[in-house]
Amino acid sequence: MNSLKSHKENLFENGFSITKPIFSSNEIEQLLELIGDSDKSYAKRQLINKTPKIKDVIFNNYNFNKLYQSICDSSYFLSKAIYFNKPKMSNWFVNYHQDISISALKKVSVDGFTKWTNKDGQLGVIPPQDVLENTITFRLHLDNTDETNGALKIIKGSHKNGFIRIDENFKRSDLKEELCKVEKGAIMLMQPLLLHASDKSTSEHDRRVIHLEFCNKEIPMGWLEKKQVV
Repeated sequence: MNSLKSHKENLFENGFSITKPIFSSNEIEQLLELIGDSDKSYAKRQLINKTPKIKDVIFNNYNFNKLYQSICDSSYFLSKAIYFNKPKMSNWFVNYHQDISISALKKVSVDGFTKWTNKDGQLGVIPPQDVLENTITFRLHLDNTDETNGALKIIKGSHKNGFIRIDENFKRSDLKEELCKVEKGAIMLMQPLLLHASDKSTSEHDRRVIHLEFCNKEIPMGWLEKKQVV
C-alpha cells in the first residue's frame, strides 16, 4: 500500500487520495454476497444498519485498519454507509456536486441545519460547513473503475472553497478536472466538499462501490446511522 502519510497529506491538500488494492477477490465476493448483489440495485442506503456483518468484514482487513487509523482518530464514528452500483452500459451521468446531505435520526429545527428532505422515510439535512469538513469518505471499489464505467471526475482542491453553488453560472468548462481510476479492492479517500461527477457507462462491467462516511462531530438531531468502529 502507498505511504499512509502521503494518503493523509493528499486527502487534506487535494481533497482525495487513491490506494493500491487492499481487499482480496475473496473478501470482495464475501461483501457482495452480504450486500445481495443479485438484484442489481442502483443504491442501498443504511447499508451497515441493514447488514452489520459488512462492517466486520471491512474492519477485519488489516490494511484497511491501518489506513483508517492513519486518517481518523478515536473520536471518529461511522455516520453513513451506502452501496452504489452503476450497472454496465448505464446511460445516465451525474453532474458536478458536493456530498452535503447527512442522515439524521429525527427532525429538529436548529440554526445552521437547512434543506430537510425525507426520502422513503429517511431524513436528510445539510449541516453547517464544519460538520462536513470533519467528515472523511472511504470508497471501497468492488470493480476496476475507469473512464468507461463511470469513474469519478474531480476538481482537485475544490474542497477548500466551502459550499459551492451549482447553478446556471457554474461553468464546468472553466474547471481542470481529473479522472480517478481505481482498481478493484482499492480505496478512494475523499472530502465530501470536493466537487465530483461521473459520466455514463460504455462498459460491459459494473461500477460497484461501498461508500462509507466517518465524522467526529455530534449533531442536535442525532445521526441515523452512527456506529462506533474502534
